[in-house]
Amino acid sequence: MKLAIVCYPTFGGSGVVATMLGTALAERGHEVHFVTYKQPVRLELLSRNIFFHEVNVEEYPLFHYQPYDLALSSKLVNVVQEYGIELLHVHYAIPHAYAGYMAQQMLKDHGITLPMVTTLHGTDITLVGNHPVYKPSVTFSINHSDVVTSVSASLKNDTIELFDITKHIDVVPNFIDMSQYKTEFKDCDRTIMAFPQERIITHISNMRPVKRIMDVVKVFEKIEKEIPSILIMVGDGPERFAAEEYANKAGLKLKIKWVGNSTEIDRILCFSDLFLLPSEKESFGLAALEAMANRTPVISTNTGGLPEVNEDGVSGFTCSVGDIDGMAAKAIKILQEDHVLDTFKNAAFAKAEQYDILKIIPQYEKLYETVLASSHDS
Repeated sequence: MKLAIVCYPTFGGSGVVATMLGTALAERGHEVHFVTYKQPVRLELLSRNIFFHEVNVEEYPLFHYQPYDLALSSKLVNVVQEYGIELLHVHYAIPHAYAGYMAQQMLKDHGITLPMVTTLHGTDITLVGNHPVYKPSVTFSINHSDVVTSVSASLKNDTIELFDITKHIDVVPNFIDMSQYKTEFKDCDRTIMAFPQERIITHISNMRPVKRIMDVVKVFEKIEKEIPSILIMVGDGPERFAAEEYANKAGLKLKIKWVGNSTEIDRILCFSDLFLLPSEKESFGLAALEAMANRTPVISTNTGGLPEVNEDGVSGFTCSVGDIDGMAAKAIKILQEDHVLDTFKNAAFAKAEQYDILKIIPQYEKLYETVLASSHDS
C-alpha cells in the first residue's frame, strides 16, 4: 500500500517510533511518504520505498504565529494527489490529526477518500492536548479519525477520562527492533567511560520538568555513597542547568558526564549497568525499552505506561514519583552483587523481546487493511 506518515522529526519518542514504523513498513514492501517540516533524525532515505516531503511555512509579518497546520494540510493534499496515497497515519494529535482532517475534507472536493489513522503518544493528550485552548480541537480530531491507537493502556484510559471520546481506541504499544540487539555491540568498551570497579548508570531524556532530572542526580548521589559509580546524562533541556549546578555543589562534578544530545544511544546503553527514569509521567517509556533491549535494567516511577514496560522486580523496579530513597535502595539492590545484576540484565532483555517490531508491525498492518476495506465499501 501507499501511505503517508506525519510526525515530529525530533529526538522525541513519537518521532522515533513513527520513523521506525515507516522504515519497517518500507522493508515489508509498502511505499512510505514522510511529511513534516524537516527530515526525521533517525530517517535514512537509502530505500526505494521511502520518500520525504518537506513542509515549508512561509513567513508573513501579518501572522504573529506562522500557521504550520495550514501548510501541513495543503502539503498533504499535494502529496496525496501526486503520489496516489491510500492511507494517512498521523502521530501526535496536535496539530497533525487536525491538519489531517482538513486535508481529508479538501480531498473530498477532488473525489478522493483518504482514511486517517491517529496514534496518541502522551503529552498530546495528558499535557498540551488537555489545555482548554486545544481541548475542543483535539477531541474533534480524535473523534473524526477513522482509527485511533494509543501506545499504552494507561494512555488509552487517560484519553477516555480527559476527553469526550466516541471512537474506539486500539492499544498498539511502542516497539523496538530486537534484531539489532541479538549480538554484542561491537564497539562496547566501557573503559572509555569508567574504571573497572565502577558501575555505569545512565539517564536519557529531553530534560523537561516532567523528566525530574534533579531526582536522577539525587538518586545517583545516594547510590554513589554505597557503590563506586558514574552517571551518564544524555540529552539537553531546560532543567539541565539547575541539575548540573546541584551536582557540582554536591561534589559530583567528576562523577557525572553530561554528553548532550547523542546519536550513539545504543553505544552508551550497551555498557550501562542501570537506567534511571524517575519521570512524573510517561505514556509508555521508550527510553526504558531501549535500555532493556541493551540488557540494562531500569529503575523507574510507577506512573503512566511505565509499569507496562518495566516489570517491577523483573526487568528492574518501579517506585512512586519523588521516592528518591526508594529508587536509590532498589538501585543498590541491583548493583551490589554481580550475579544479581546479571539476572536483572537477562530479564530486562527478555522483557524487551515482547515488544519486538516483528510482533507489533503486523498489528498496524491489520488496522490499515481494515480501514482501507471500510473506506472502499463506503
